Amino acid sequence: MRVVQVTEFGDAKVLALTELPDPEPGPGQVAIDVTHAAVGLIDVYLRQGLYDGVPGLPQPPYVPGLEVAGTVRALGEGVTDLTIGEKVVTLSASATGGYASVYVSDRARVLSTQAYDLDPALAVAVVPNALMAHVALTGPIQLHPGERVLVHGAFGALAAAFPGVAKQLGASRVVGTVRGDRVAAATTSRLPYDQIVDSAAMLSVLDDEKFDVIVDPVGGQVRTESLQLLAPGGRLLLVGNASGEWEHGVNGNTIWQGNVIVAGFNAGGYLPAHPEAVPAAAAAALTAASSGLADTEIELLPLAEAATAHQRLQEHTAQGRVVLVP
Repeated sequence: MRVVQVTEFGDAKVLALTELPDPEPGPGQVAIDVTHAAVGLIDVYLRQGLYDGVPGLPQPPYVPGLEVAGTVRALGEGVTDLTIGEKVVTLSASATGGYASVYVSDRARVLSTQAYDLDPALAVAVVPNALMAHVALTGPIQLHPGERVLVHGAFGALAAAFPGVAKQLGASRVVGTVRGDRVAAATTSRLPYDQIVDSAAMLSVLDDEKFDVIVDPVGGQVRTESLQLLAPGGRLLLVGNASGEWEHGVNGNTIWQGNVIVAGFNAGGYLPAHPEAVPAAAAAALTAASSGLADTEIELLPLAEAATAHQRLQEHTAQGRVVLVP
């Protein structure tokens, strides 16, 4: 099979196209012929070595890739509820293996899309993130019908899944923030935002409005200023740190005095501890994707251009999701 490997930690040039033996599924596993593999910031961070030495995370050489769509190639012993050729999408447990023409996954992580009218590129770009968004909005925090939601980095990979899922859960209003140079392009988005604002001007633009839930995958100054936009009893949900400002924090006294809650959601740690949340979230994700609530922009690149994909994410020049086609 053709794969892209991280040969050592470093810049995007360490991504190398090569060939490895085709893997076979073991008991309880599914082999997938990959048609699409999404590229995410976590792939960039791992490749850069930001998590070097963290238990359970990969060391070079390894094949990156968290999200995969394709068709069932072979079934391991004990897997009887899927068929060869069935359309599926999956989320890696180790954030590895996706940049390949063949991928093997545990059955529990494979979601059939066969019954839905879903382009596989959209499925891989949207369904895993919509699943995580649903879990985040019903687990670490509870989004209630009628509440108002603010989503930072509105068109990022994970962030883009939140408006549709929030609307499914009854949010009355969903506002997104983006960098100033992306505000104009945001007007053509099909995502169900009620308003898009410049994150640098959000305090003045949204001065008279408070939000019950703020979703923050950005961090840095945006995270600090978010506390001023929370209603009493509001919840700030931290789901990433795209700003790269790893030392930035929030003031505990501000949290206390504002009567607000700050919660974190890391799918890699949360989902294994709460498997009971997955079935409802999977159903909601498939519905959101197939009903047009998560129509994010997608750019397709050949597998051989994985380094280009990484560079665009690293420089924040990607428009929507970048998806590799083996």
